[in-house]
Amino acid sequence: MEERIWNRIVKYTELQGTSGQEHFVRQAFRQDLSPLVDEVVQNGLGGLYGIRYSQDATAPRIMFGAHMDEVGFVVTQITSRGMLVVAPVGGWNPYTVSAERFTLFTRDNAYPVVSSSVAPHLLRQGNVNGTPQIQDILFDGGFTSADEVAAYDIHPGDFIVPDVTTKMLANGKRVVSKSWDNRFGLVTILNALENLKNKTLPNTLIMGANTQEEVGLRGVGPAVNQLKPDIFFALDSSTADDTRSAEGQGQMDQGALLRVFDPGVIMPLRLKEFVLDTAHDAGIPLQYFVAKGGTDAHGAQSQNQGIPSVALGVASRYIHTHQTVWSVADFEAAQALVETLAQKLDATTVNDIIYGD
Repeated sequence: MEERIWNRIVKYTELQGTSGQEHFVRQAFRQDLSPLVDEVVQNGLGGLYGIRYSQDATAPRIMFGAHMDEVGFVVTQITSRGMLVVAPVGGWNPYTVSAERFTLFTRDNAYPVVSSSVAPHLLRQGNVNGTPQIQDILFDGGFTSADEVAAYDIHPGDFIVPDVTTKMLANGKRVVSKSWDNRFGLVTILNALENLKNKTLPNTLIMGANTQEEVGLRGVGPAVNQLKPDIFFALDSSTADDTRSAEGQGQMDQGALLRVFDPGVIMPLRLKEFVLDTAHDAGIPLQYFVAKGGTDAHGAQSQNQGIPSVALGVASRYIHTHQTVWSVADFEAAQALVETLAQKLDATTVNDIIYGD
């Protein structure tokens, strides 16, 4: 992997921004995106896109959208003993939350905090009743009272984000990081725009990232209404189920993912055929994925007069935790697929995808 790409991966996976609090990510993304496109536009929820205009005003508009936000927590209450009660922002498995480091962001400062846990020494038969609940996990910043918390200008509504460094694993084939869901998409978009910078495209290419995906796909609707794409690709990281067998959904090192079906999207037939043929002709490894969760493709497809939409991406282990493990080879396959699709979607192809029988 090139050093510039690795540095970009580290930069974006270590940035911190939950749904609705994506400003640190957006600031960095705007700076990196601006030199690669003709125009940068932002919507009212904070979604940010770069546009490379075609010289042909009638060229199709092709949109690739990632999302900036990651899962985290928001402070809802402060106890008399100076502990922080929280609500989840996005989906968390309660078993993965305890005894981890986080950063608490206030209006003007950032403080280290840790999620609480029960030491084994304090466990007795009958102490634990079923699955732990998020609302029972307190966050500890070392404060001694509610008054001391207030003195540090900490209030309900402040947000808490995992604090993790990104590492290449021993074999050089896999990486462990937080927020590959979905800083994968931001890195892929920036790489693609760099690699396509001096190439003539048969379309107006729109690439960027939405906000608030993790809390109900809220940001993609404003983005597609603003930018009016003919086809929309969501770029996202999906859950790998490959640690025990080769039969699970999403096998790492087997290539990019094509989400052919999930609870919100049935992939349009012509679009599916086009993606499959493109990957095959270019020798890009691609695996089918039938998902249980949704992506921004769901939020995009029913906007305007209907937008053919699909999610592309990678399979990653342990998403929505501090430590996601993902494959360098899969990332590179997804990168190649995005760049190849962007170069092939001309007016004839798009018309066939949308109106072909």
